[in-house]
Amino acid sequence: MILSPKIAVIGLGYVGLPLARLFSMKYPTVGFDLNEERVNMLMSGHDDTLEVDDQLLQHALKEGLYCTCNINDLRTCNIFVVAVPTPVDENNRPDLMPLKKASETVGKVIPKGGIVIYESTVYPGVTEEFCLPVVEKISGLTYNKDFFAGYSPERINPGDKEHTVEKIKKVTSGSTPEVADLVDHLYNSVLLNGTFKASSIKVAEASKIIENSQRDVNIAFMNEIAKIFNAMGIDTHEVLEAAASKWNFLKFTPGLVGGHCISVDPYYLIEKALRYGVMPHVMSAARRLNDGMGEYVANQVIKLMNRKGILVKDAQILILGITFKENCPDIRNTRVVDIYKVLKTYTPNITIFDPHANPKEIEEEYHINIETEAIESLKNKFDAIILAVSHDEFNNKNLRKFGKENCVVYDVKGMMNKVMVDGRL
Repeated sequence: MILSPKIAVIGLGYVGLPLARLFSMKYPTVGFDLNEERVNMLMSGHDDTLEVDDQLLQHALKEGLYCTCNINDLRTCNIFVVAVPTPVDENNRPDLMPLKKASETVGKVIPKGGIVIYESTVYPGVTEEFCLPVVEKISGLTYNKDFFAGYSPERINPGDKEHTVEKIKKVTSGSTPEVADLVDHLYNSVLLNGTFKASSIKVAEASKIIENSQRDVNIAFMNEIAKIFNAMGIDTHEVLEAAASKWNFLKFTPGLVGGHCISVDPYYLIEKALRYGVMPHVMSAARRLNDGMGEYVANQVIKLMNRKGILVKDAQILILGITFKENCPDIRNTRVVDIYKVLKTYTPNITIFDPHANPKEIEEEYHINIETEAIESLKNKFDAIILAVSHDEFNNKNLRKFGKENCVVYDVKGMMNKVMVDGRL
């Protein structure tokens, strides 16, 4: 087995970069990514995802972290950690192409005795039934004879500066008992809160997929009761505050469910369940409900405008926030776009402002142009204002100053005092 680990991390996004930085504090580490612009930026000491502080990144680069697009730089490595995205296609079917490409990369460079560890979120069986055969085919090596495997699902929460990678307790697993011990030791050597060693790779895969599916279902329930209580004229947040006084009440809140995890991962388990002839009613219903919340918010705003006698056609509307969550630049699968699309059918006069989002990425991904200048000069302009993302920059701000005297203010996250808004989830 490996006595002197040299680690390669395949994929330097929200998951891979923090992990590569952490491993580099103890082991020689090479970070590999196909995006040359991303690699050059990292080697200059800056991470535009803001997951790794520039000072920490620059320290890691001095300690020995090396980021590259050149596959030949991986040939001296003996442990390969795959941290690439696992998206869905336009029909919400799992898209395993990034994993296939990453496995082909590993297959081209993995030596005899090497170990490949997958961190990407998948349904049970993907690692052993899909990924490793690709590594075998490309490398010409035999799985569990010439090379070995592990699975340790990522638990990165984008934008979370409290639960950083070194503080996360991680699940580990391996393709043999000996490899499981080695993988567990490897992660334990850099983590502050240790690990949980699962009995198999499939158990580890399953544990990850239900983490996000559980949150999706719970948030869907909150969104459903928000719809019910809004129809009844009852403030949902007051109901939740009262219910939370019981010791075992689970504290979830309604909202838009986007990002690369909660809004995507359940589809992987749904797909696998259907292959086994099991209809996942609860998860499927939760996904449909959560995916429809952007449209619901837009329609609520339209109703409020109608009640105030505000003509929706050609109205001036301000949307504050477009990232999928607060205080981070991540725009993946943001459901704020759904609010925009519905309102766009009524008026072209929609202004989006987000101090965290990258305007270039928004334009490339969603073909939407967002406001790049400070909006302080836009006072008394808008017929409706939607606080879509609870960035700190919007906290304790008098948003009505941006609106006309009779404007509608809608608070998606329940961030503002309810007396200051016309509606909220």
